[in-house]
Order: sequence, then structure tokens, then C-alpha cells
Amino acid sequence: MDHRFSVVPTAPPDAILGLTDAFNADTNPNKMNLSVGVYKDATGQTPVLQSVKAAEQKLLSNEKTKGYLSIGGLQDYCDHVRTLAFGDQVPAERVAVLQTPGGTGALRVAADFLKTQLPGAKVWIPTPTWDNHRAIFDAALLPNDGYRYLAADRTSLDLDAMVADLREKASPGDTVLLHGCCHNPTGIDPTAEQWKVIADVIAERRLLPLIDFAYQGFGDGLEADAVGLRTVMDRVDEAMVCTSFSKNFGLYSERVGAVSLVAAQASEAAAANSQLKRMVRTNYSNPPRHGGAIVATILSDPELTAIWKSELDTMRNRITQLRQQFVETMKTTGAGHDFSFLLPQKGMFSYSGLTPMQVDELKQKYGIYIVGSGRINVAGMSESNMQSLCDAVASVLEG
Repeated sequence: MDHRFSVVPTAPPDAILGLTDAFNADTNPNKMNLSVGVYKDATGQTPVLQSVKAAEQKLLSNEKTKGYLSIGGLQDYCDHVRTLAFGDQVPAERVAVLQTPGGTGALRVAADFLKTQLPGAKVWIPTPTWDNHRAIFDAALLPNDGYRYLAADRTSLDLDAMVADLREKASPGDTVLLHGCCHNPTGIDPTAEQWKVIADVIAERRLLPLIDFAYQGFGDGLEADAVGLRTVMDRVDEAMVCTSFSKNFGLYSERVGAVSLVAAQASEAAAANSQLKRMVRTNYSNPPRHGGAIVATILSDPELTAIWKSELDTMRNRITQLRQQFVETMKTTGAGHDFSFLLPQKGMFSYSGLTPMQVDELKQKYGIYIVGSGRINVAGMSESNMQSLCDAVASVLEG
């Protein structure tokens, strides 16, 4: 008897999550996982924030139902999403916000919307970008292509090349994917002045900005990290934004995100909202309650908001200090490689400049797991393992 599933091939492992599986199976007692994007404290744990624990206690005392949410999710949560992203820049009636299962869910809803409502339009993606971006757009059958982002030295933004590609390759009506802050995987963000240039090109070419906003508060602070998004919104009256609260609230497993659509008119936002809800209804139907309720509870309570902002500052500052410590410690190894180019980078990730061969050697010899592109999760480092990490990096550089 033939078995139908016998013809199904094994899919290749995910480029990032597959490394975690390999890491978990590694018996090296000194192993380090610097691949997957999660924050860790000095003990190597991904902590639950005190503001989150307090909000959960409040929810436990007051929650009266586990009934379904609406398709769009919790309204107070969506209101807070809009305020964090746009401040008072865009009137509320022009913004449709839907709660989603994480930033990935937001991107997929956005991709389905673009595919069905703007047929023929292409999405332009920075090179490099988060590995899952292209996979999400491909899964939604949404045409996509790349624009240049990283300079040949792999340590800076090539603004001229980016602008040239958007001017010469992208057509009016196309979508351009932008990282709102803390570019993944490089950590290299445009300056405030460069954002103005990018925003001008988007307006000039009549492109639709799709802004992946997964790390607000992890770069320079909540308001400072919104400068790029708001600079773009100064120049255009339509955009989509995909928000994630995995990192800045530490709610990785709760899958808390949102998709926001800004329209030129309130009536257009309402129509787009109805179509976004159709995308959701045929995908996951409605979002989970708990994570969104945590965020809404914190942001509705001034005391909890203050605690959360302090915790966010602590995480951001620690990442900055770890990046600085790595650069300084590498100077002591005698490898002769100056990593000072990492210092201006923002957020959890940094492009190390390590080659795929060197990355493989780190894994095989030292149990240090880094994405093949050389992307390092700085937040996975610790003060206690910094010297051994730098010694291992120096070893593969010398080899």
C-alpha cells in the first residue's frame, strides 16, 4: 500500500531556531547561544519583568472571563499600540489597529492584505534583513525583491545605494519594508538626517512604507526609537506598521503584536480595517487575550508604566554595556582586530564580520552558536563569559 505522506520531504531547519535545537543537544558545559533574539540577564535567564508580574496578579484578581476576543483584539491594547508608535502625530480615526499573535503574525496579516488589496505591487526588502521576512512574503505569494542597505564594509549603512535602488527599481505603488529601529540583523540604523532622506524618497516615489517595529525602546529609548517612523509619517499619509512586544515587555511566549494601517481618510481606514479583519478571520480568527491584557494593564496604570520604563531602560543599558565590554575585551586578546565599529550599532544584534567558516568553527570547537551571517545576539552575552567568548573569537580570527 502506498502511503501518501511518504513523498513528503523533511524541511530544512530554520536558520535561527534550528541553531537552538542544536545548542540544546550540545553537551559542552561552556556552550553559549548567541543566535536566537532573546534578552538574558547576568545569570543567563530570560526574566519575567516585575511590571509584568504585577500586571498578571492584577489580572488574576479581576479577570472574569476567558471568552473570545473580537477579531481585532482588546480595544484598550490597540489604543496603547497606536500611542506608542505614533504619539499624537496621526488622528486616531485614520489608524486601524488590530492585535496579532506577535510581530510575525502582524507581518503575515499585512502581507495577506497587500496581496489581496493591492494586487501587482511588490515589496522591497533591505539586504540583509531578518530571515523570516522573505519567507513570510513568499508564503503569502506576495512578490518581493531586495534593495541595498549594508555597505560593502559590512559596518555601515549605504544610504546612496539604498536611495538609488528605491528611485530606480521600485515603482509607484510598491511597498518598501523598513526596520523602525535596531535593524535586524545588523544593528545599523539610519541617523535622524538619513531618515529624512529616506522619507523624501518614499514620498517622491509614492511608495507605501511597511515598518517593522519590533524593538522600540531597545535602541535609544521609546521616543527616540520612534524618530524614523514619525519622520516617514511627516512625509506620507499612508503606511503600515507591524509592532511586537516580545522584547520590550519580555513577553516572548505570549505572542503579543499588532498591525496598524494609516490611511489618508477615516473612511478609508474603516474600509481597510474591515479587510484586515477578513484576513484574520481566515487565519487565526481572533488573538489570544493574556499577553495583550498584560500590556494594556501596564500602560493603563501610571505606576506600572513607570516600573516598566525603568526595566526597559535597564535592559537597553545592559545591552549597550555588553557591546562596549566585548569591544574592549577583544582589544586584550592580541588578535589585532578592532571591533569598535560595533559601538554605534543599536539593539540586541550586531554584525560581527565573522565568516560562515569562522562561525562554524566557533560552534564545533567552543560550543558558541552564532547565525551563519555573523549576527551576534549581544543580549545573550554575559559579563562572566565575556573573556572566554573573546578568546574563542580571537582564535578563529587568527586561524
